[in-house]
Amino acid sequence: MESNKIRMSGHLRREDLMTLETFAEQRSNFQREVMGIKKFRQVNLGGHIRLLFENQKTVQYQIQEMLRIEKIFEVGGIQDELDTYNPLIPDGSNLKATMMIEYADDEERKEALSKLIGVERQIFIKVGSHEKVFPICNEDLERETTQKTSAVHFLRFEFTDQMVMDFSDLGTVIAGVKHKNYQAEETLDDQVIIQLATDFSKT
Repeated sequence: MESNKIRMSGHLRREDLMTLETFAEQRSNFQREVMGIKKFRQVNLGGHIRLLFENQKTVQYQIQEMLRIEKIFEVGGIQDELDTYNPLIPDGSNLKATMMIEYADDEERKEALSKLIGVERQIFIKVGSHEKVFPICNEDLERETTQKTSAVHFLRFEFTDQMVMDFSDLGTVIAGVKHKNYQAEETLDDQVIIQLATDFSKT
């Protein structure tokens, strides 16, 4: 578990992770590296919805932090964390994102969550002239009730082969949301497109 050199794609294995001791030594550098990666993997939709597109490195960091916080070092516990977080890693034909609804004021956030039920299903990505791709949402558990939605959702966007080719060729890519109580669109910067296009690699 000592190596921090991991495969470009695919699920993480126990041997891809650092021990608690090694992570403690390397945590600051690893944290800076992941923050640099996240810089070009985030898309803000309006002022209150943020998409963080996960990859193997961001997921490894989450796992390492959970192992550190919970002081998990036994094989079974480590595997449980891998099983929990591995589904967030893209599979080669998709993008996977953590969607966050963010309001600084607690009361404002509470009111917004009551008005944004179903918003996660209204997020879309549009590659060039292709049809909008809407996500498969929250495959791990239900994250909304009839009264409110969650502040965090997990989204999987599946693309056709042609969409993948056009995405990688740096065509125009738009992310957006069209909910009755929240609408926004954002054209992705070239640096973001370049970074996200690496998720389509199966090597």
